[in-house]
Amino acid sequence: MKQLETSVRKKISKALIVDDEIDICYLLEGILKKKSVWSTYVNTLSDAQIMLRKETPSIIFLDNHLPDGLGVEFIDHIKKYYPSTKVVIITAVDSSSDRKMAYEHGADYFISKPFNMEIIYNVVEKLK
Repeated sequence: MKQLETSVRKKISKALIVDDEIDICYLLEGILKKKSVWSTYVNTLSDAQIMLRKETPSIIFLDNHLPDGLGVEFIDHIKKYYPSTKVVIITAVDSSSDRKMAYEHGADYFISKPFNMEIIYNVVEKLK
């Protein structure tokens, strides 16, 4: 039973946070650390591409509105080259069209800002 619990825990052991708001990056990093999920963050899609070439995370928390493009359009790249990586869109702009577009591109989850620790914990648990 312990082996099963360990393997489930390891499923989401690394996260990449892609958000241009440093406060959001720090907040998510702290929340994930409490769930024993190692994380790192970048602030642009181009930096996310570089980071993904170095290490493939289990989950990506991806802001939709970034300085160099839309996160929902980057999902296609993630799903093509890193198909086992889960993608969670996090955005302050929560419209039904944004949600629909995110899921059409392959997002695994969609979270509106502001969010709290409980929401992040639930998402991590659901995506295991």
